[in-house]
Amino acid sequence: MPATLVWFRLDLRLHDNPALAAAAERGDVVPLFIWAPGEEGEWPPGAASRWWLHQSLRSLEASLKRRGLTLVFRRGASLGALRGLLRECGADAVFWNRRVEPALRERDDAVRLALLSAGVRVETFNGSTLLEPERVANRSGKPYQVFTPFWSSCLSAMPDFAPLPVPRLRAAPKASAAPPLGLGELKLEPAVDWAGGLRKAWRPGEAGAAKMLARFVGRPLADYETGRDLPAVAGTSRLSPYLHFGEISPRQVWAACSGRRTPAARAFLRQLGWREFAHHLLQHFPHTASEPLRARFAHFPWRHDPRLFRAWRRGRTGFPIVDAGMRELWATGWMHNRARMIAGSLLVKDLLSPWTEGARWFWDTLVDADLANNTLGWQWVAGCGADAAPYFRIFNPALQAGKFDPGGEYAARWIPELGTAEYPDPVVSHAEAAERALSAYASLRKG
Repeated sequence: MPATLVWFRLDLRLHDNPALAAAAERGDVVPLFIWAPGEEGEWPPGAASRWWLHQSLRSLEASLKRRGLTLVFRRGASLGALRGLLRECGADAVFWNRRVEPALRERDDAVRLALLSAGVRVETFNGSTLLEPERVANRSGKPYQVFTPFWSSCLSAMPDFAPLPVPRLRAAPKASAAPPLGLGELKLEPAVDWAGGLRKAWRPGEAGAAKMLARFVGRPLADYETGRDLPAVAGTSRLSPYLHFGEISPRQVWAACSGRRTPAARAFLRQLGWREFAHHLLQHFPHTASEPLRARFAHFPWRHDPRLFRAWRRGRTGFPIVDAGMRELWATGWMHNRARMIAGSLLVKDLLSPWTEGARWFWDTLVDADLANNTLGWQWVAGCGADAAPYFRIFNPALQAGKFDPGGEYAARWIPELGTAEYPDPVVSHAEAAERALSAYASLRKG
């Protein structure tokens, strides 16, 4: 039986990998990764994502090597890379797990049709969500735009998951004739090393994902209902980057937690539901990565003030819980979700900056920058997306800090100069800024 190319993308794992399992069952396997950022449209991976991707690919490469397989690296046009490797290895099929990003769906459709027309067998699989995004619909057959009925529909259709084990892998005997391309030649890591904080905070790769899940299930899950909202406490799963890069599947996470029939476990699994919802929305409304779902918000009177935007990015707004979150992001590539909501609200409501500016900054700096999640999060806080917080719901940073960081531990951890003359005064008066935001919203409603 001729070999099968397994095209790895954001599914950088051996466990519960449908494309890999199907290829292994068929026969010999040639694992491949193609670096083609130019095919990702307006959203090629940001700097933090590229750093994580390098570490994750190194981990995957080592895992495959222990099983006698060599991960082939290519860069440039995906179709050309696939055609070349098919010839070199004598393979007759390409298997991959699907992605939801609009530019990549379009690319994948073109690649699939071109390969099929050349007589190549192509099979694609769902490896990134619990359910197929396009198969969940309301009673009218249309996509959901409100989370609660969406999640109820998902729960009613949720099967008993049995994540796939690592398959027995057999390398193709005919190696590629092309000179090998090393991981380092993809130049994913920064030329100037700024990633020390990321290395300290994270262990990318499938083994790191399994360890993070075990840590969460071991203790924080039991207190998730309360702990998840406290940025100073390690009360969340921190699985988001591992899920984004496919180092662990949502099915594996579901299987590890769903048996614990407690309110805390249900609350956490509901967060997996929001991830499903984000993918569902991007699948059906691909324009929302850069445009509001609620069309009238295209006419919102946003302002762009470079000075205020720079203060927000640097964690120098004078609002400690916001600044702590932005500095945590810069140092570790991650920010607690509660801090994300508060920082996002300050940007789009107090500062009246466009939500797209915040989305772009998060895209470049987050290690878990995921187009579906990022889009849903920013449109939620800006009030212009599906099931979004009303625009007139404006977070008061001081009240939020009093509720979720009452002892100031989170702020003190990330702002060493807090309480000294070096820390800036607030860049705006929250009360006055809230009035301006409400006036801007009122003008939109009249328009």
